[in-house]
Amino acid sequence: MTSADFRASHFLVPKHEILAKTKKEEVLSSLGIDEGKLPKIKLHDPQVKLLGAKEGDIIKIIRNDPTKENVYYRLVVK
Repeated sequence: MTSADFRASHFLVPKHEILAKTKKEEVLSSLGIDEGKLPKIKLHDPQVKLLGAKEGDIIKIIRNDPTKENVYYRLVVK
């Protein structure tokens, strides 16, 4: 296991995944916003690098807490 794999699988690091193009439109319409209104995440963020995301991709972040699962979305920017 490389150090990058270890960081990605650490229990304090929430799960990150790139949203598929079809899912992207669905999420934006359900939130009633365009992608420019999403919170941003930098292209050089370690998790973004590990995923191989590109500028303009939307990252789905899944955080688990003791009571429920929370989902957040971030737009990848330079």
